[in-house]
Amino acid sequence: MKFDRIIINPKRMNGRPCIRDLRLTVCRVLEILSLYPDRAELSREYPELEEEDIRQALAYAAASLEDRIVEFSYEVAA
Repeated sequence: MKFDRIIINPKRMNGRPCIRDLRLTVCRVLEILSLYPDRAELSREYPELEEEDIRQALAYAAASLEDRIVEFSYEVAA
């Protein structure tokens, strides 16, 4: 997949992957998505963030995760 909206520049945002020339990291876009489940509200708060930016941020994050099994410890309620 081509990530033409994800920019990695060591001189911008400490080299973290950013959206286009914005000062929004991919991580921040994911945080924004969790805070604004309503895309209309998200668009009002972040008008510079385009739908393709969001799609590529999600795809980039998914591609960055390793496909492996992670063990979680949990307690069963009595």
